[in-house]
Amino acid sequence: MNDRTNLPARRADPDDIGYNDSASPSFDSVLAARLSRRDFMLGSASSGAMAIFGGISLTSLAACGGGGDAVAATAVETLLGFKAVPKSLADVVLVPDGYSFDIIYALGDPLTAGTAAYKNDGTDTDYGNRAGDHHDGMEYFGLSADGAPSATSNDRALIAMNHEATTDETLSSFFLHANGGTKTLPRPASEVDKETAIHGIAVFEIKKTNGKFAYLKDSAFNRRVTSLTPVEIYGPARGHALLKTKYSLNGTTTRGTINNCGTGRSPWGTLLSGEENWSGYFTRPVGDDAARGNDKSVTSLKRYGRAEGAASRHGWESVVTGEDQYIRWKNAKTGVSTDGTDDYRNEMNGMGYIVELDPYDKTKAVRKRTAMGRFAHEAATVSRLVAGKSLAVYMGDDSRNEYIYKWVSAAAWADADASATDRLAMGDKYLDTGKLYVAKFGADGTGQWIELSIGNPAIAAYTGYAFADQADVCVNSRIAGDAVGATKMDRPEWGNVNPANGDVYFTLTNNSNRKVDATSSSHSVVDSANPRYYSDIKGSSTVQTGNPNGHIIRIADAGGDAAATSFTWDVFLFGAESFASPTGINLSGLTADQDFSSPDGLVFSRSTGICWIETDDGAYTDVTNCMMLAALPGKVGDGNKVALSYTKADASTLKVDTYVGKKPTADTLKRFLVGPVGSEITGVCESPDGKALFINIQHPGETTAMANIGDPSKYTSHWPANAGYGAGGSTTARPRSATIVITKNDGGRVGS
Repeated sequence: MNDRTNLPARRADPDDIGYNDSASPSFDSVLAARLSRRDFMLGSASSGAMAIFGGISLTSLAACGGGGDAVAATAVETLLGFKAVPKSLADVVLVPDGYSFDIIYALGDPLTAGTAAYKNDGTDTDYGNRAGDHHDGMEYFGLSADGAPSATSNDRALIAMNHEATTDETLSSFFLHANGGTKTLPRPASEVDKETAIHGIAVFEIKKTNGKFAYLKDSAFNRRVTSLTPVEIYGPARGHALLKTKYSLNGTTTRGTINNCGTGRSPWGTLLSGEENWSGYFTRPVGDDAARGNDKSVTSLKRYGRAEGAASRHGWESVVTGEDQYIRWKNAKTGVSTDGTDDYRNEMNGMGYIVELDPYDKTKAVRKRTAMGRFAHEAATVSRLVAGKSLAVYMGDDSRNEYIYKWVSAAAWADADASATDRLAMGDKYLDTGKLYVAKFGADGTGQWIELSIGNPAIAAYTGYAFADQADVCVNSRIAGDAVGATKMDRPEWGNVNPANGDVYFTLTNNSNRKVDATSSSHSVVDSANPRYYSDIKGSSTVQTGNPNGHIIRIADAGGDAAATSFTWDVFLFGAESFASPTGINLSGLTADQDFSSPDGLVFSRSTGICWIETDDGAYTDVTNCMMLAALPGKVGDGNKVALSYTKADASTLKVDTYVGKKPTADTLKRFLVGPVGSEITGVCESPDGKALFINIQHPGETTAMANIGDPSKYTSHWPANAGYGAGGSTTARPRSATIVITKNDGGRVGS
């Protein structure tokens, strides 16, 4: 998330830059197998679902409980029958004719009966009992009438949601404080306490009454997890020397979760939350390299974006009161111990994981699953389930030139585990023991999953970093990926599995460091899976180069086996402006009703099979606000090979073959929604019947200049107050991140 490619430097997200200067090639081998070119029919004999493309019908997919993989054929209906929404620069949410939306949950909304109503003027407090900021990934967990977990409830549920970040401007959170906050160091504790509390995760109950959803502020299920909540460490790194701090002398706990972005839903009914751009919250003072003796921890810190002298995003460590809750953000060796138990030199090693939370039981502490690797996690999507077979979880590392990963459980899936009452114990079973892999894409449309194990000779003998054991590999999985030559990708964001056939989709948001000639260690040369280098003009003069519009790649594990170590791949869609030349840019042939830039969120509906695509864009925002599109997905190999050619600086020719999915038609891809000014569209979940679709509108009004914080007339957005929600007038209110629910006016399934 948090694409800030074209914001002023003072407002760029410090983690949306590449830290991968390893020598890992983008493509350094061509594998023997050729990409299989198959028909364009969605599904397989095992899935029991089929699409009819060429018309506009799709055999619908029945909603599944517990993240299950079973899909059942039901009545054929028209999908994507709505009229495409046009591009828009208005400060509104646009949905198709025949659809409506309601706003149900926004920044500051109280989550307990005793919490005051939100004033939205910068004076509010008690954020540990309120909705956090920057609503992001979320999942739907059904509740029966008596409050028990239900896979079929369409009118009562828990929403478990990430609160990723806050709208930033020169240290302080933009709209959270009365006058924009303190913009110099040290920061006051009163401001920092607000900011640390609005990060993390929320669980809140929703209920439909008289046909309308609303959240229940006094529900006993409501819960906040912030950046200070005690969290348990699980997996290989539990109790390891790398996790020992002044707070956790034995390395089994840490405080909080931060910058949570994409989500997943486990088959046993828990939330899987990804810690994404967490490193920027920490600072490292000049002199810390020497204090550490220039040991291997320095290599790790630099690889994860914290070079000596790196400033923190918000200056939380600068609070002068001296409590450890502030000092912890200074990732430095200040003590004299040999194991780090008298300071916070190892504090960053406690961030960057998949976090598991049981939404139904607020008494259970959340757990960080270290076996699944440490990086800028986006979503975690679970493979289709086959009884007696391992399950896989697919994950992306959202930074330029980073990698795509897969976790394969040692335990074979048992259907009975979907209804287990000790849900976190199921996480222990499937997410703590297994194998972690990283993807290497071949130039012929095939690829390999390479195991990240201390037993892999390339890792054990790696000269760039001396791995001690498997826990070290997990904590430093980016470096392990470097060691095995994984493929550098164009910012892997959300991944999701097509429930009809098991294909895995990853959004690759953009990459300004993708080049034809690599003139810096931060650059990566175009390759088959990341094949585009071009100039994109924003407005009248801003030149954006590299791959500014991004693309969506998809993977099919060999034989449909989630544990397979080989795969085939192609590019589902290339983001582009519709008027761009198809040669090398608009390779998917997008029209004005389909064009998009910077794909980010991506979720498949288990009710309809629609692939929902959301954008977090800075490249095309002179033409349109961010959006959500609906697509009918097809399958890996339904398109053709495309040959691209580039002229290098030395006048030689670089030829790149890529594999492009079948071009969309007006009936298989169209724009469904456009958001308000300055917002990102993110997070998708639905009721089991597919008749209620929940999405998040993140950071509207982010483009407001800090100098205008005192002048509401100059805010670039007043949403959602201008749509009738919450405190403040339609031309004076501060904008707020919020959740909306979309329904079809005729009561049908969304997208039909």
